[in-house]
Formats: sequence, C-alpha cells, structure tokens
Amino acid sequence: MSIPSEKELLAAACHFGHRKEKWNPKMAPHLYGVRKGIHIFDLVQTRKHLEDMCSALKTLHAGGKTVLFVSTKQQSIPLIEKLAHDLGQPMVTKKWIPGLLTNWSTIKRRLKYYLDLQRSFQTGEVEKYTKKEQTSLRKKLAKLDNALAGVASMTGLPDAVFILDAMRDRVAVLEAAKLSIPVYGICDSNADPDHFTIYVPANDDAVKSIEMILQTVHSELGGAKPRKREEAKEQAPAHAVQGPMISVG
Repeated sequence: MSIPSEKELLAAACHFGHRKEKWNPKMAPHLYGVRKGIHIFDLVQTRKHLEDMCSALKTLHAGGKTVLFVSTKQQSIPLIEKLAHDLGQPMVTKKWIPGLLTNWSTIKRRLKYYLDLQRSFQTGEVEKYTKKEQTSLRKKLAKLDNALAGVASMTGLPDAVFILDAMRDRVAVLEAAKLSIPVYGICDSNADPDHFTIYVPANDDAVKSIEMILQTVHSELGGAKPRKREEAKEQAPAHAVQGPMISVG
C-alpha cells in the first residue's frame, strides 16, 4: 500500500475536522475551509505530512529504534494492537500510566516485578505458596497484565512515541515532550501540534480515517527490516529520567 492519494483520503473522511467553535488556531495553516460549520482539512497537506511521517518512522524502525504506539481510543485499539504486534513494538491501549515516561525508573521496577510474577506462574514456582496466596498473586498479575503487558518488552525509554489522538492522550504527549522524545501522530483541528515532531493534520475520530492512516503506517514500516534493537540502543543517547515516585498497583 503506497501513500494514499487525496481522493482516497477524501473517501476515508480524513478531511473532516471538528466544529469551527472547537478548533485550535494553531491548526489554521492546514485547513482548507469550513463546510456546514465543520472545519475541512487541506488534503494536499494531509498527504504530504503522512508521507513525511511514514518516512521518519520507517527510518526509526529500520534502525532498530523503539517506537511506542499509544491510543486509548476504543475504535482504534484493534488496529494499534495489530500494528504494534506486527512490528514488534510496544504499545499502550489501556489507560495511560502517569509517569510511564517521566518516572521510568519506578515503572522499570514494576515491570521487573510483573515479569518475575508472570514467570513464576509459567514455571509452577508459584505452587510453593498457599492457595490463598496464589489467588492473591493471580489477582496482582491480572492487574499488572492489564497495565503493563503492552510495554513489557521495553528495557528503556522509547526513541519515539506515536500518538493517535493528541487530545485524548495529551498526558503522553506532554511526558514525551518533557523528555525531548520525538512525538509523531495525528492532529485533528482541535489539537495542539506544538509538541509533535511530525504530525498528520486529519480526522482522528472516523474509523475509516484511522484505518487509512494506520494501515499506511503499517504498510510503510512493515517493509523496513529492523536492526537488532540491542545494537541500536548501544548507539542511542540515554534520556534523562525525572519525576515523582508513583505506584502502578
């Protein structure tokens, strides 16, 4: 699948923004006009931004870099999960854990505990505990699995973050920006694009629009053979980690 044409983007409803009363003026340069009170995106720009974003993400993925895919928007979750799974990249599709990036040192400890607990059930080591203790541990594992399963493969901060809805997952945008982690994704007409490295000005609500953009990303990155992530990490500068201590469960 190549970069969609303006006609294909139009058919997928990528051109619809929000009502003009709910817009962010920073998105004005990407708007074509207003139709029936709804802002309409300039699809020439949408296509160019999508092409640029895919090119940047493809370079990162092929270089063995970690790209964290984030979307807690219900209609996008199956698509994000398939994209991240097929690319071997981490994801967040449940509630964003405050401090996931800015307090990575604490999250890393919780991840280790989660993986150790998971391993104890897989190996049968958990059987050394009483049935009551096993039940308690099983509940803890279920809670941690819900929160951390998508990022279990992360051994450090991601090299980039992809965020589908800049408003819904704004905390993720701000955490990445605080640590100077590049942010990619979609910016609808009500979004603030300031913290994005490259964004696609487009509809982030319509299922067809989401599918079109994510399938394009999937297609473009799927053909990029990634280097071993461990090799890439050796050459990547470490991000500074700061922030208050938190608890995940």
